[in-house]
Amino acid sequence: MELPWLGEHCSERSCKQLDFLPLKCDACGEVFCKDHIRYDDHKCGSAYKKNVQVPVCPLCNMPIPVQKGEIPDIVVGAHIDKDCKYNPAQQKIFTNKCLKPGCKRKEMMKVICEQCGGNFCLKHRHPLDHDCKGSSHPISKA
Repeated sequence: MELPWLGEHCSERSCKQLDFLPLKCDACGEVFCKDHIRYDDHKCGSAYKKNVQVPVCPLCNMPIPVQKGEIPDIVVGAHIDKDCKYNPAQQKIFTNKCLKPGCKRKEMMKVICEQCGGNFCLKHRHPLDHDCKGSSHPISKA
């Protein structure tokens, strides 16, 4: 016995499966099967209305409040253009201080001595340049 009025077809274009227990998306209102009900699975264009995640500014790491119905990408973009407190001049790039006594130089990246494990500037990176105590004899005189 056929019951043609039972069930609905999945609204996902690649699926169109006849589902006898269809699920309705609470954001866009379309009907989907169990495999495509999640917002990401059917690429829901209205997911931002129901998605309650708070976006974070990629520059200043501050949470950006988004009102219901607003698109998060647009709100974050407006924050970056107007209210963002990010200042690249305040970023400390040179944070790796040389361990050689009396040297005040800092480098962007760590320069670790293979013998003693200390962090040094480019001028003092070789074992002979920083009086390395890690090994009884230096590897080279370069």
